[in-house]
Amino acid sequence: MSVLNYPLTNVQIELMNLFNTNPSENELAELKDLISRFYADKAISQADAIWDQKGLTDEDMDKWLNEKS
Repeated sequence: MSVLNYPLTNVQIELMNLFNTNPSENELAELKDLISRFYADKAISQADAIWDQKGLTDEDMDKWLNEKS
């Protein structure tokens, strides 16, 4: 058994408490989906902020999508 040389974060503690409940495979899959969606939403929000900051438009995206490499 290894000894931790650093304290656990609040997220690690919450996850350990959750896993003490021994979730089913379906519950675990739902939890993974929830976490994935949480981080995907954060990434989309950050991308939208950059998009707005740079003043980009749908036309810019269409132009990029139709460029030949």
